[in-house]
Amino acid sequence: MALCLKTMRFLNKPFLMSMDKTFSPSLIDVRYLFSSAALGIDAFLRAREKTKTLFTQIDQKFKQKMIDFTKEDSKNMVFTEDLKNMIFLAENEDSDMDLVEKMAMKFNKQNKELRFGTFIFGPVVMRMYHSLNRPVEALKVFKNPELDGFFDQMMTYQILMDLLYSNKMYDEVKEVFEIVKAKQMMGVKFHRNTVVLVAAACYQKNTPEEWTYLRNLWQEMNEASHAPMRKTITYSAALAINQNDPHAAIELLAKVPKQNYVTVRNLKVLALNQLNRPEDSILILKGTLEQDLPEHVNKASFCDEVIEDLKSTIEKSGNKEMLNEFTRLEQQLIAQQRISSQSLSKLIDTVIDYNLASLNQQRNNVQRTDKLASSFRYNRPQRNQYPRREGLSDI
Repeated sequence: MALCLKTMRFLNKPFLMSMDKTFSPSLIDVRYLFSSAALGIDAFLRAREKTKTLFTQIDQKFKQKMIDFTKEDSKNMVFTEDLKNMIFLAENEDSDMDLVEKMAMKFNKQNKELRFGTFIFGPVVMRMYHSLNRPVEALKVFKNPELDGFFDQMMTYQILMDLLYSNKMYDEVKEVFEIVKAKQMMGVKFHRNTVVLVAAACYQKNTPEEWTYLRNLWQEMNEASHAPMRKTITYSAALAINQNDPHAAIELLAKVPKQNYVTVRNLKVLALNQLNRPEDSILILKGTLEQDLPEHVNKASFCDEVIEDLKSTIEKSGNKEMLNEFTRLEQQLIAQQRISSQSLSKLIDTVIDYNLASLNQQRNNVQRTDKLASSFRYNRPQRNQYPRREGLSDI
């Protein structure tokens, strides 16, 4: 147990509890797990500013008209453009939050045959709540039975869970995840981005119950042949180490195809130290030093707290030969600037960043390439030659 507490201490050194020395990730200043660009928030804010400019001096008049339209005795319809404009004009006020919900409810109730547009509102509404930091209202409308089907998009789930996560509403993150899992949208039970969010929530709570929940989830994902993000694995492995289950951490980290990621490398050392196998950690240090990296590449390979943890384990073993070997390797790591002062907890919890528009464009390009390749093969005269190799469209 003492070894476990020592390992947990190095995982989050700045957040020591003075009495019991336990690690508490919930004390970290948690930010959004996904960047604004990855969630489409940046594009939303640009559209919001454009709409606000168009509605200068008439926004209050428009809002009053929408209030009248949403009264029970009103026969006026809420059109697609009405709801879009209100979402972009909404300020961080209870009255605006209430009006958006009422408009969405009326819009959803209207005869579907009269709605010819294909605009999907779920992600846009959630971006509004996310940008205004209104997690309670977002969860409320998501669970509103009168809006059933309105939020059934993977991106909507991701934005909502990210908003809840950033506000430390970890139980609610799990609640939404269970709803998502039960719905199996587009036949997908485990969506990669929602899985990483629930794993992060469990890691932040850091309790035996959360580790049990995550272990069971891993069993379900394995049965479904789900391929999780690397970050899902590192969150899970870090929680396993904190809950004194290093064997599970090692098995989880083995799922990462490329073992040279800095988070994977550091977590493996901690897990091996917890198993009292410093000789295996020494091999990881050696393997790192053998990698010849270009000058422009960030060479940081280990967190200093992890190196200190390994050093403490070796010193307690009383093995002088191993200690000399470690000292030699440590000096080489320092000389090559491969030891970082950044805490492992912050390294694990870095923001997932990518450009959503660029990602969608890449997917569209791949789809167009697949269609072109398929068309070319279909129209090309058949020749009895060697069997065709698998192409991108076959995978």
